[in-house]
Amino acid sequence: MTASAVPSSPPGPDGADASGDGRLRQVLGRVTVVRGTALGGGLYNSARLLELGDGRRLVLKTAPPADAPALTHEQGLLGTEALFHRLAAGAGARVPTVLHHEPAGPGVPSEWLLLSYLDGTTWADARDRLTPADHAVLRHRLGATLARVASVTGPAYGYLRRGPGLSAADWPSAFTAMLRAVLADASRFGVALPAPVEFLAELPVRFDHRLAEVRRPALVHFDAWEGNIVLGRTPSGVREGPGEVADTGAWRLNGLIDGERAFFGDPLAELVGLDPLGTAEDDAGLLAGYRSVAPGLAVDGGARVRLALYRVYLALVMRVESVPRAYGGEFAAWLDTWSADRLTEQLAVLDTLES
Repeated sequence: MTASAVPSSPPGPDGADASGDGRLRQVLGRVTVVRGTALGGGLYNSARLLELGDGRRLVLKTAPPADAPALTHEQGLLGTEALFHRLAAGAGARVPTVLHHEPAGPGVPSEWLLLSYLDGTTWADARDRLTPADHAVLRHRLGATLARVASVTGPAYGYLRRGPGLSAADWPSAFTAMLRAVLADASRFGVALPAPVEFLAELPVRFDHRLAEVRRPALVHFDAWEGNIVLGRTPSGVREGPGEVADTGAWRLNGLIDGERAFFGDPLAELVGLDPLGTAEDDAGLLAGYRSVAPGLAVDGGARVRLALYRVYLALVMRVESVPRAYGGEFAAWLDTWSADRLTEQLAVLDTLES
């Protein structure tokens, strides 16, 4: 996703308290917050950077109240994020450390999550400072990181929290449930769609044989675009990989953030989430990095059908969420046009691939 292609998105919610002192004391004991700064970029949960008196920097994320309008799969998203980070860290990916997760419940009106802070800047913010060579190296490393994430195998297919009917023992069933849930959300929120609901709901049935080619529930971040990738400058002598020592001052991949959209499913779906506007499967450097860890990744005819299905799903999610989020202005207008065009485009791709 490029900054030039997308108008500025609306600011996300900011429901966290100004300092977070009370919540921190539950986890860390007596601490002093010397500064709390709202972090932008999120459109659902709020996030604050908390600077402590002992020099530590942490991130406090807070969900909207449990009764706030939301899509069906947006239940316990911070619990999903906590689980994603723990699993990804175990696979060797750089992610924030989970310090505490508190679900909503009696006396806790909103779910919250406390994380370590990843130093650096997002790829989106650093983009204009990256040379073509920087970009190529980073895309290769990103591919390798996402392959490590996908090495994690889940207990079932679908969303990590295994919430309302959105997981199953096989990928066709799980993806069908995920797609039909967002279609039900469109009806619930009165969102007009550019194709009949009945037609869209039958897509997983029509392409069941292609979805059935997925035989392992791999961990997928599904939102690893440049705004959720943290970069930094490499100090002298730091190793970036086996036998590889980066030049001083070179850009490095500091980690992935915001794993709240993660699910267990087809690892190819990661290519859709990290490049919502494009076709990441055509990025040779990214795929080379991925295959340096997982050589078996194939982008064949069946894979291209599945990629088109996942693009339909993502466009639907982005289109429908605009109503409960109350997007407005230029961003809402762009999203309405883009999502309709993307859906029409990908439905045509499916027709071509299966003709």
